[in-house]
Amino acid sequence: MARLEVKGVSQEYGDLRVLDDVCLTVESGQVACLLGPSGCGKTTLFHIIAGLERPVAGSVKLDEQDITGESGHLSYMLQKDLLLPHKRIIDNVSLPLVLQGMSKEAARDQARPLFEAFGLEGTEERWPSELSGGMRQRAALLRSYLFSQEFMLLDEPFSALDAFTKADMHTWFLDVIERCHTTACVVTHDIDEALTLADVIYVMRGAPQAGMPTRIVGEEHITCPHSERATFNLTPEFLTHKRAVLEMLG
Repeated sequence: MARLEVKGVSQEYGDLRVLDDVCLTVESGQVACLLGPSGCGKTTLFHIIAGLERPVAGSVKLDEQDITGESGHLSYMLQKDLLLPHKRIIDNVSLPLVLQGMSKEAARDQARPLFEAFGLEGTEERWPSELSGGMRQRAALLRSYLFSQEFMLLDEPFSALDAFTKADMHTWFLDVIERCHTTACVVTHDIDEALTLADVIYVMRGAPQAGMPTRIVGEEHITCPHSERATFNLTPEFLTHKRAVLEMLG
C-alpha cells in the first residue's frame, strides 16, 4: 500500500486558471473520493496525479517520493473499460504485465490466480463482448490492479452502470480493497456513491470557465467500516454526512 500527498497544486491553460492551491492526502489503505460537479477540474487533477500533466505549481508525492510530472507510478482507470475486443479477458487484464516486458504466458500465469478474488472466475477465455457491463468493469479494475497493486486512480468507474449493478459493484469493490490491501482515489459527482465508498471525501468547487478556479473547499471523513457500507445509507450517520457535503458544495 502507498500514501499519496498532493500539495499546493495549481494548473493553468493559457489565461485560464483551472486549479488553485489544491492539497489532499490519501493514507495507505484508504479509499478517497474527489467529489464535485462536472467541469470543475476533477479529471485535470487526476491527470496531474497520474503524471500525465505537470502543474504550474505544487507537487505530487508517493511515499515521500516526488513523482510530479512522472507517469507510470500509479494505475489509472478511465470511465470506459477500454477492453480490447480482439483479445480474450485473460490477455486484456494481463496486458500491463506484457507491456512491462513479461512474456505472454508468464503474464497469464500471474493474472489467473486473481480472477477469483475479482469475481471473474470462468471468464478467462471469453471475449469482452460476452461479458456484462459489471463484469467488464471488474476486468478493467483487475487490469488496473496488475499495473500498480499499491495505488489506483479510478475516474468515475461505475457511472455507466445501472443502479442495481452499481450497488453490487460498490460492495464488491470495497471487498477487493480489503482483500488486496490496496489504496484508491475515485473521481465521482455522485454524493451517495462517495459516501458509500470513501474513507475521506474531498469536495471540489469552482467554475474555471467563469474565472473561478477550482479549490478543495472541505473534506468529510467517514468512519463506518467497509464491511458495513452496504447498509450505511440506511443510518442517521449517512444523512448527517450527506448534509455536511451538500453544505460544502453550496
